[in-house]
Amino acid sequence: MEYGKIPIGVVVERRDSSNPWVESSWSTVDVLPGASPVVEWQRLSKGDGWERYHAATLTMELFKGETEGYRYNLTQEQPKIYVVLRQGEGNDEADIIPFLVTACPYEAMGYNESGDEIVDGVPMPAKLISWVQGFVDQYHVEEPFKKRKNKRYDPNDPRQGPRPRIEC
Repeated sequence: MEYGKIPIGVVVERRDSSNPWVESSWSTVDVLPGASPVVEWQRLSKGDGWERYHAATLTMELFKGETEGYRYNLTQEQPKIYVVLRQGEGNDEADIIPFLVTACPYEAMGYNESGDEIVDGVPMPAKLISWVQGFVDQYHVEEPFKKRKNKRYDPNDPRQGPRPRIEC
């Protein structure tokens, strides 16, 4: 296993819906660190009105430039792994497709804002907590805060363009 990359199995759950316009709902309920690749969804368990599947194994990759997000995640009472699910588009595809697995809450938030994807946070297993912490310890560089200074308007500077008119 390459440091900074690990295969993560994604466990999704389908629940019957009581909404007459929606047949069922999907959510991520667990992740499996070090899982083997899956070609087809594997049913793991079933109950009255629900089913759980190992839907995919995705590679979670850590990046040196995102250590601030990983650090923030690790300081939470329960660190999370975020899974991004996309809607299946064809008749031959599943209703949802696992798309991304990340430990960075900021990256997950970006996908959540679009409204096109489902973003679920599940508890980060202890094995992954120590792995992410080791990555942060090795690569995080504390950057000092630098306040930007506003530049004065120079009407002769063509890069600044004309000063906007404010009408009262």
